[in-house]
Amino acid sequence: MIVNRLSKFERKILNKKKNLIKYLIPKQTKNIFVFIANVAKVIIIVLFLIAYLPFMFSFFPLTKGIVDLFYGYISTPIKFLFFGFIDFLPSLFFILVILFFTRYIIRVSKDLAEDIENDKLVLKEFPKDWANTTQKMFSVLVYAFSIVLIYPHIPGSSSTAFKGVTIFIGALVSFGSTSAIANMVAGIVITYMRPYQIGDRVKIQGAYGDVIERSLLMTRIQTLKNEEVTIPNANIIGGHIMNYSTNSKKIGVILHTSVTLGYDVPWNLAEKLLLEAASNSMLLQKDPKPFVLQTSLDDNYVSYELNVYSKQEKKMPLIYSDIHRNILDVFNKAGVEILSPAYIAARDGNLTTVPDLVKPNSRSPIERIVDHLTGKNQKITIKKSDEENSMD
Repeated sequence: MIVNRLSKFERKILNKKKNLIKYLIPKQTKNIFVFIANVAKVIIIVLFLIAYLPFMFSFFPLTKGIVDLFYGYISTPIKFLFFGFIDFLPSLFFILVILFFTRYIIRVSKDLAEDIENDKLVLKEFPKDWANTTQKMFSVLVYAFSIVLIYPHIPGSSSTAFKGVTIFIGALVSFGSTSAIANMVAGIVITYMRPYQIGDRVKIQGAYGDVIERSLLMTRIQTLKNEEVTIPNANIIGGHIMNYSTNSKKIGVILHTSVTLGYDVPWNLAEKLLLEAASNSMLLQKDPKPFVLQTSLDDNYVSYELNVYSKQEKKMPLIYSDIHRNILDVFNKAGVEILSPAYIAARDGNLTTVPDLVKPNSRSPIERIVDHLTGKNQKITIKKSDEENSMD
């Protein structure tokens, strides 16, 4: 009867959809509850025999000594465990008290850190982005101090075997977490240096984008192509960090682009055209005003650098594209070419790169030389004369 009820109970459990017990039952075992019941029955019988048989043989003089020896084997470890637990009760109470206060202190520190991050608690000269890292460091110190206090009260802590195991575990942690510790130390330094914050537009280790996560071990950046780049903090602390958002809210970040023009273009005309292109561009600051620098005087050309201010650092690619588009439009409208002087020297002077000045029948010098060598010009002339004769 008990077996039938256990079988029904097992089928009822296995048929339920939301039930975790069915995942703990071996799939190939049938009637697991019946099996457990049979095992429990065997254990009860064995315990009964162990308790009853020695008691029965104790009445016989020949077996009484064996029974006493048997009971001694059983009672010795039981007495050791029982009296050991009684002796451990004061230490256990001490450990529980330490764990209680440790948990309480950690909870209070977490509540303080959350209030600081949510601006519910404002402390002077303590930025809110320090709260999380400071809380974690404080928690590590509290846990370490608690372990130091608890360690002498752990049973067997003074034994050689226990000390050897702890030394072995410490060695494994020390040698296996060298890079992790380096990243943690770098993360602490980065936190208190504050070179960037969550949401800043930065360029780190060649990754250009917005900071979406910062922890003690790594920094995660989302690029403009919607890629997610994870950089260990140890690599960041050893390189340089470019932050475009730090000063963008104050006077704006300076965007700059360069063009190279020949010495035949007057410098005042070049600066005028570049400033005109800047005035036509979007999302730029009127104050401070854009300015132009002549960065170099090379053998064949002069390098001009246009510098503009913008507070929209998150839209830098769009702003650069608009500036370049306006530079092309302004220079083409003024008839000033932006091209390599080597190309100017190679052409015959009749072809220009300005779209409005390009003639439909304009051909480059190289194309004309190829047409002359292949006799294409003669074929074109003969074809045109034939067309004129047919029209007549």
